[in-house]
Amino acid sequence: MQLTLPKTWNPYLKDELQKPYFFNLMQFIEEDYAVSNCFPSEEDVFKAFEMCAFNEIKVVIIGQDPYHNFNQANGLCFSVSDGIAHPPSLINIFKEIEADLGKAYPKSGNLERWAKQGVFLLNATLTVRAHEAGSHQKKGWEQFTDAVIKVISDHNEDVIFLLWGGFAKKKAKLIDASKHTILSSGHPSPLSANRGYWFGNSHFSMVNAILQDQEKSVINW
Repeated sequence: MQLTLPKTWNPYLKDELQKPYFFNLMQFIEEDYAVSNCFPSEEDVFKAFEMCAFNEIKVVIIGQDPYHNFNQANGLCFSVSDGIAHPPSLINIFKEIEADLGKAYPKSGNLERWAKQGVFLLNATLTVRAHEAGSHQKKGWEQFTDAVIKVISDHNEDVIFLLWGGFAKKKAKLIDASKHTILSSGHPSPLSANRGYWFGNSHFSMVNAILQDQEKSVINW
């Protein structure tokens, strides 16, 4: 499988792409996509990178696994394509935006509109087999996406990292908190949100307040 990173990212990750684990990962992905239904589509595996140039990143949101049902995963964490029913975590994200910013609940769950504004929507594992959550974990994606988080931290300044849930919070060790802002909360999944760990985190208004202080344009959530 020939997966190519966009040119704005290549200088920072080209060495990573030459490591043995990455070749093994690509071989595994190619073989599994050939014999199984896997998501997202091949052309969308690096969509988060394509839609958000390296030097235009304002905000990073870290997810875990792509959605594993048909027609859901579109290469951006928490996002689904236009016309697709919103999964539970995305519903809770939109409910928090509604409460935090007073914005109407959107019809579309497609978060490309965020990516185009500098929100980098990264899943730790970029692919998954249909109906098998976590099926492509521990194959090399996590090593690659950890490297991605670290190069963002090392080569950018004043990025806001949103770490939702225990898995994402573990990525804080990859981020230089003296250069960047880290906002943490519970995960938007119903299990966490219904226990009171998600709603009321006000991350969306907080992000925009920080961007204003940085004299950057705010995100139209």
